[in-house]
Amino acid sequence: MSWENVLGRVAFANCDPIFDGLEDDWKILPAPPSWLTGHLLRRDCITAPIPAADFAKHSDELLLIPKLGIVSQGDVGSVILFGTRPIEHMRDIALPSDSSTSRALLKWILKSMNLDPKFNDKGPDLTAMLDESDGALLIGDRALIAARDNPDLVKLDLGAEWTRKTGFPMVFGVFAARKDSPIPILNKASNDMVRQYDIFLDDNSWRDQVIRRTSLKLGFSEKRISEYFSVEVQNRLDDFSKQGLEFFLEEVCNMEGEITWLPSQE
Repeated sequence: MSWENVLGRVAFANCDPIFDGLEDDWKILPAPPSWLTGHLLRRDCITAPIPAADFAKHSDELLLIPKLGIVSQGDVGSVILFGTRPIEHMRDIALPSDSSTSRALLKWILKSMNLDPKFNDKGPDLTAMLDESDGALLIGDRALIAARDNPDLVKLDLGAEWTRKTGFPMVFGVFAARKDSPIPILNKASNDMVRQYDIFLDDNSWRDQVIRRTSLKLGFSEKRISEYFSVEVQNRLDDFSKQGLEFFLEEVCNMEGEITWLPSQE
């Protein structure tokens, strides 16, 4: 199958409201966030949600779809710093390799607190990470599950801390595409994903089905997944979220230049 018929997706529940239901029309390529950046650059897919920090590094090659993102407006629930001691006493923190945005955000937060721990790269396993370090950063489904199972180890929700410090939503992921992508196909991909998310928001029966499948997959109650999708993680990139994204790219990623957006079809 041609790469033009492939949609990359984060292999976490935070994108289920967009991609659940698109399998009949598109081939779906699931991968960790940072891996999707490579898939996109290598033309393994037409578009994918990639870490915002990765977009900053490759903004000369990539454009963004204007209506979609992985966004929190406070607690995100799935980007968590865990630890065996208070943050200000952490000597070292284990960082996973699967999200550059969360790594960059954590370092920015700690710097703003005048803290300078040592950072260690480690596979995303909480027990192994905390065996060797005082703190551990986890993202996605692993963070959700670890927070449920180890509430005493939760030290910081990075989405909540970003909003507390800046007042902006936190855009962890952006839906990106190569600038040389065929625009008609990219528009179809954008339209299909936006439409599927609108169905999730507007059709209670379909929403319940998606929530039920996600709850079974992760082992959470449907009430918890509904809360996650409505209160913590959203996939609509509105104007205020774009402001937060622009601030993050400039302040945290030191990105220069303007964001290139997929041209409007109107």
